[in-house]
Amino acid sequence: MAENKEFGFPIPKYDGHYDHWSMLMKNLLESKEFWEIVETGVPVLAAGATAEEQRIAKEAKLKDLKAKNYLFQSIDRTIIETILDKSSSKAIWDSMKQKFEGSTK
Repeated sequence: MAENKEFGFPIPKYDGHYDHWSMLMKNLLESKEFWEIVETGVPVLAAGATAEEQRIAKEAKLKDLKAKNYLFQSIDRTIIETILDKSSSKAIWDSMKQKFEGSTK
């Protein structure tokens, strides 16, 4: 597992065992309060959004960026190359799930 010095605990690395990795990553993302954004995605602002809606959207984008950072740190470079076109943590999570769910080495 990769050591994250900032937080002092390891980030689970995907090692070919998707079910185990996804459980650990979900737990990590929930503990950081990022799971909801991974599960639901970043809300799209409607035209004429209020200042409060804009603030909430900005916070959601930051949470998404942080969640993506955790996901990128947990995935090997060869797999990252296959998901570089994914623009959100939800898209990355869904892609990993589609490709690897039920897989073991």
